[in-house]
Amino acid sequence: MRRMTWTAAIILCLSLVLAACGTKDAESVVKELDKVVNSMESYQGSGTMTLRTGQQPLEYKVEVSYQKPQYYRIKLTNEEKDITQIVLRNDDGVFVLTPKLNKVFRFQSDWPQNQGQVYLYQTLIQSILVDNSRQFVIDEDSYVFDVMANYNNGSLARQKIWLNKSDYKPVQVEVSDTNAAVMVEVKFDKFDFGPKFDKAVFETEANMNATPSSQSTEEPTMTLPDDSGNDGAAGNEPSNVNAGTNNSGNTPENSAVDGDDQTNNSGNAAEEEEDDAATGAKPEEKADFTAMKPSYTPDGVVEQDFVDIVFGGNPGLMSRYTGDYSYTLIQTEPKDQAASLVPGMMVDLGFTMGQLNTDEQQTLTWTYEGHQFRLTSANLPESEMIKVAQSVQGEIGK
Repeated sequence: MRRMTWTAAIILCLSLVLAACGTKDAESVVKELDKVVNSMESYQGSGTMTLRTGQQPLEYKVEVSYQKPQYYRIKLTNEEKDITQIVLRNDDGVFVLTPKLNKVFRFQSDWPQNQGQVYLYQTLIQSILVDNSRQFVIDEDSYVFDVMANYNNGSLARQKIWLNKSDYKPVQVEVSDTNAAVMVEVKFDKFDFGPKFDKAVFETEANMNATPSSQSTEEPTMTLPDDSGNDGAAGNEPSNVNAGTNNSGNTPENSAVDGDDQTNNSGNAAEEEEDDAATGAKPEEKADFTAMKPSYTPDGVVEQDFVDIVFGGNPGLMSRYTGDYSYTLIQTEPKDQAASLVPGMMVDLGFTMGQLNTDEQQTLTWTYEGHQFRLTSANLPESEMIKVAQSVQGEIGK
């Protein structure tokens, strides 16, 4: 009887020791994550990102490459809409490549240090390390952290991060809004630490040549920073339009429309006859342009009007909104042309990178499906601007 008691006690002790060795708490995992990210030389991952910020979910293939100390390559592809955009960081700066427009946009920025991206390993681990109120659970194969979301979109409140138990590779990420609704989801299908990259992986010219433009066979148009040293995104301000805005915050100064069509200081539209006379757009040019409409409108805001315009020599549409917030959305479908540079910072819209100018008035510019968009307002908060931009998906008839 005594022998059986001792045997049972030994088995119990061994079970407790083995269980303790196989189980980690949040603190021990966090310490190991800190070591992993600090000793990391490179990584490469791929997966699927789903955005639920509009009426219909948008799905993108994501490819991420990183090489210490500061080389990044992110490729976002929507196969259904034939959209591809590549973000590079190399010794020359930060570049956004839009092969469909055959353009290279250059930023003077310390991205991604100054803002996080849901598909970057450093961003995910950093959000775990800095959140002392983190929640931690263990499922069958993963450690799961629930932490605060630290993105430039203020509506994104929290995120859940699944990390593989054996090697801490990312498995899945869910980013939720303040109502706990999942707005962004990333599922990794492959992730490797320590790959060796050819130098060309992070070179701008090599990436443009590897992804030919569907619109032009000419050399890519590269827009470089001016001498002022301000942050900026290229390709967003047509060369024949001044970058300024009027006091209403609704249209660019010196006319977003070729000619004299402008809004007055109260934001009211000019007479229709003046609009038509000022645009100078030929009917066949308008027929080639398919406008898109935001599916999101802030509370207290209504559509004011739509005006056919010519912006930077290309046909387009100016949509004006009024109410608690007043803002204007200008969209065109530019050909391969040079463009001037405006100061600003990079903004991650999920499906693309935008450029935000936050001087007297805020102007957010971005490209999508071959279109260029310019959202301008004097009082629309940045978080609301991002929501509007992310919801521009469906086509409209004018």
